[in-house]
Amino acid sequence: MKLTDENYYNKDTSWQYMSVSLFKDFMKCEAAALAKLKGEWEPEETTALLAGNYVHSYFESEEAHQKFLDTKGEKMRTQKGYLRSDYKRADVMINALKDEPVFKNLYEPGEKEVIVTGDIYGYKWKGKIDSLNLDKLYFCDLKTVDDIHKKHWSSEFNKYDNFILDRGYYMQMAVYTELIKQTFNTECQPFIFAISKQDPPDKEAIDFNGDQDMLYMQDAMRMIEENQEHIQKVMSGEEAPTRCNHCEYCRLTKKIELPIHASEIEVY
Repeated sequence: MKLTDENYYNKDTSWQYMSVSLFKDFMKCEAAALAKLKGEWEPEETTALLAGNYVHSYFESEEAHQKFLDTKGEKMRTQKGYLRSDYKRADVMINALKDEPVFKNLYEPGEKEVIVTGDIYGYKWKGKIDSLNLDKLYFCDLKTVDDIHKKHWSSEFNKYDNFILDRGYYMQMAVYTELIKQTFNTECQPFIFAISKQDPPDKEAIDFNGDQDMLYMQDAMRMIEENQEHIQKVMSGEEAPTRCNHCEYCRLTKKIELPIHASEIEVY
């Protein structure tokens, strides 16, 4: 299937192309990811997600922003037609970022929403680049966060991490670098522009040139290599999906069986 702007986010393409978001969904909860992929369940569209897409569409193009408003505008306004507070905050975030010289010089010149594809460890993958500048060999991704410097506990590493590691953005940057290389036969440097939802917003340009950054990106690709075959077997029905037992989908579909001991209640 040839990927286009019109079909990129269709579930049909996700059966043929793995993506970072789909892979991360399966790593969080296989049962929820499979149900979502089959169209049997859809997570609630959160205000945080809509506000992030509101900011993102603004910097994509006037047409994309207007299309977003036409599609989601009713959810963003009160019954009297006023913009809700979360989206007023999104406007503040836009204004805080749009006149930043570094942002204007790096993000704005790139081609927006570029589709890239490739083969990663024997499986087809897809990605969509927020801003790609092939002439100067770099690409940018725009992220909205609650607080750029907030610490996130990692049970895997038994320490606090920043939002880049917590949200799996090393994996995204590593995969996008590889897909750009396969699509255009060139290697591009990744950047993230982060804008916070604080008052006033914090903002940062982030590169991935540090030695530790390189190791994290290598670890992310290793995680894909180790888990991808199992995920594909779950998608094809060869193996049963595992439930995480605490996400939105698992709570919704949970059935009480036998009582558990009070001392054995799991803590997440």
